[in-house]
Amino acid sequence: MNRIRTTAAVALAAVAASVLSSCAVNEMSTGDTGSTLDGYVVGAGSSAQGAAQQSWVAAFQTAHPAVTVDYDPAGSGAGRDTFMEGASDFAGSDRAYTADELAEGRFGRCAPDSTVIELPLYISPIAVVFRLDDVDTLDLDPATIAGIFAGDITDWNDPAIAATNPEAALPDLPITAVHRSDDSGTTENFTDYLHAAAPEVWEWEADGVWPFSGGEAAQGNSGVVDTVGNGVGTIGYADASRAGDLGTAAVRVGDEFVSFSPEAAAAIVDASPLEERRADGDLAISLDRTTEQAGVYPIVLVSYLIACEQYASPRNVEVVREYLAYIASEEGQRAAAVGAGSAPISESLRERAMQAIESISG
Repeated sequence: MNRIRTTAAVALAAVAASVLSSCAVNEMSTGDTGSTLDGYVVGAGSSAQGAAQQSWVAAFQTAHPAVTVDYDPAGSGAGRDTFMEGASDFAGSDRAYTADELAEGRFGRCAPDSTVIELPLYISPIAVVFRLDDVDTLDLDPATIAGIFAGDITDWNDPAIAATNPEAALPDLPITAVHRSDDSGTTENFTDYLHAAAPEVWEWEADGVWPFSGGEAAQGNSGVVDTVGNGVGTIGYADASRAGDLGTAAVRVGDEFVSFSPEAAAAIVDASPLEERRADGDLAISLDRTTEQAGVYPIVLVSYLIACEQYASPRNVEVVREYLAYIASEEGQRAAAVGAGSAPISESLRERAMQAIESISG
């Protein structure tokens, strides 16, 4: 397993400096004043959060040398299952639990009557990445993206691609579409976008499991990026922080093509309502994928930190609460922006998240 268990000695200098420069919202102690917080907590889930978790763990353990945070980026589905089974103190997931899952679920480390806290603290665009010689960027509309991944558009010089890219040197080359092989929140967010924005082409509803055989499958965000990068004529989708030197697509929103950026990702989150009929500490967002608002990038992953509102045991509850409060703080969000290219949450969302975190008990 690729676990993230970073000690203070390997803390990222820029992140540590940011954290140590001021007292965080969660009042964590830093520097020579010392920290009395100690404990060992385990989290698991979202691989999209991987780079952000590295930054968060490094900075948090720098401030609290007696604390160990062990995060396994095994994937969102694995993280939700692990949390329900009681094998982790918190989870990272690229989607919230569904209403049915919440109604039927028994969360192993939660008190019997406890609700679940779901906090959208990692916001990142999902990039449509590709590899074509001499082509660095493409303008693609929703129907064309859906057609490529559905297997209806099979060549790079297809008229649908050429129509929005008249100046691109599109080769006569087969398209190899790459998708995730694991149960993935990135896939669920991507297919949610395809179904909402191009339902006439993408007939399948949102799902963390790729809905049909075909194309090429790869494990995790890093697997998709590696497969696309090592191929020719390949295209895939991945957390934008992993795009690197690959070609990327700008997506049609209304009358413009919008490239991914943290600012464009944050814009759609602020423009979308919370899910209805949820507990007060459950901040699941109902993303508006079909908005035509200017400057909004609609293929967005909103990744959640999930915890019990009340734990069955008080052991390490304070560490969980303080770690989540750090992640939600300005310092934590800045650390993720530097380390992972994510979009910092808005102040209004931070206030609601902090209220939910303060309710965590054991």
